Amino acid sequence: MTLTRTEVRDLLDRYQINPKRSLGQNFVVEPNTVRRIAELAGIKTGDQVLEIGPGLGSLTLALMDQGAHVTALEIDDKLVEVLQEVTAGKEVNILHEDAMKFDFGTHVATGSWKLVANLPYNISVPLICNILDTSPSITEMLVMVQSEVADRLVARPQTKAYGFPSVKVSFYAEASVVSRVPPSVFLPRPRVDSAIVRIKRKPLTDETVDTEILFSLVRMGFTHRRKTLRRSLDATVNEEEFQKSSINPKARAEELSVDEWVRLAKEVQL
Repeated sequence: MTLTRTEVRDLLDRYQINPKRSLGQNFVVEPNTVRRIAELAGIKTGDQVLEIGPGLGSLTLALMDQGAHVTALEIDDKLVEVLQEVTAGKEVNILHEDAMKFDFGTHVATGSWKLVANLPYNISVPLICNILDTSPSITEMLVMVQSEVADRLVARPQTKAYGFPSVKVSFYAEASVVSRVPPSVFLPRPRVDSAIVRIKRKPLTDETVDTEILFSLVRMGFTHRRKTLRRSLDATVNEEEFQKSSINPKARAEELSVDEWVRLAKEVQL
């Protein structure tokens, strides 16, 4: 059971809610879409699922139908009221929280969790990067994001979309686009297509690298992505470190794989 387009409009009218662009609020109004997300997430009865930006509760209901124990983070106080009505009588943990300030390491520290969410467009990249850095208990994510963001999350070296988020995701996980979603399933209708991305944590191939140094180098490299690494990293990496790591200082950031970034970072941290 989930919400139809008519039910969504009714809830918005009754609670006098105008979707806020500042919070990236685009509500899914197509029941088959949220059912498909829940199915793609591979939810089993008893799974612990974190949902961020549940909005009016369409996906929340679909996840519970699959047997998930859902913890839903919602920043908008009015939407918290709607969620309480929509999920009345069901076991769901609704938290009135800002996901960008939420302490994932404390609240989801035990057991194995899945993040399944139609993420607010305005926070999707920094939120995913933060969770990868801080919350190893969240072992898998299935998230709906803008198509452009999806392409950045799964991009490979020497492609236009490849950048800092691509390297971070690749370091921690395997990522793939599993479905594309048209604007017609949302209210209000966004101007862009969306995509569903699966991000599954993998065992770290090298736990000796200092991730703070690693991602600092990556960020510097992509801040000036048109420059060679010799120029963009000149304050941090010397010629000997380039040589020992077998990294061409004339290359640009987008040419390096995650393994090559790791090699360079390990030389710098010595």
